[in-house]
Amino acid sequence: MASVSEIGMDEAELAEVSTRLERAGAAAAIRWAVNRFGSGVALACSFQDCVIVDLAVKVDPGLEVVFLDTGFHFPETLQFVEVVRDRYQLNLTVTHPDASAEPWPCGTSECCQRRKVEPLFLALQGKSAWLTGLKRSDAYTRSNTPVVAWEAGRQMFKVNPLAAWSDDDIAGYISAHDLPVHPLLAQGYLSIGCAPTTRAVKPGEDPRAGRWADSDKTECGLHG
Repeated sequence: MASVSEIGMDEAELAEVSTRLERAGAAAAIRWAVNRFGSGVALACSFQDCVIVDLAVKVDPGLEVVFLDTGFHFPETLQFVEVVRDRYQLNLTVTHPDASAEPWPCGTSECCQRRKVEPLFLALQGKSAWLTGLKRSDAYTRSNTPVVAWEAGRQMFKVNPLAAWSDDDIAGYISAHDLPVHPLLAQGYLSIGCAPTTRAVKPGEDPRAGRWADSDKTECGLHG
């Protein structure tokens, strides 16, 4: 199993790159990934919003964008994916779970593994890096998210250009660039996942309070 040092970067260099790119901004982080890895980088996007897509295609219009269709998304999410696809003429890959997921509907113990984690693993095969829209402000479990990390399990770099962004930063970018907005946001869905396990957020609640609200689950497994 390769280590960071075996692919030309030790831990100190990785930390320096991450810090430098955080200071340089999200577009610089995306540009670094595209320049370093070329077609060996892809963007995985949940399409809660399209900020990371807008930033990424300005750097590389042909960048592969991956959407994980679990079979349980809100119709509004699937419609939003098509709106964004049409706006940017995306090089979009939509994954679907295989037959092994059928016994595991949304909310069951193996659902996310079969419908998200495994399809993403297949979609990223042959890649050297992936881009995400993760933000530290998303949840306490993401509070230490670096801009660039090495994932030993996947044997690839993970680049999080929006790591330091706040929800206000996202809203400001959407407004300034006249981006399309997911229709469920106006209905109080501030963190949008699969329909059976996502509810609108009540006033004063944490934005992710509507995700897996009846359990102690906080992550689907894509990000640890």
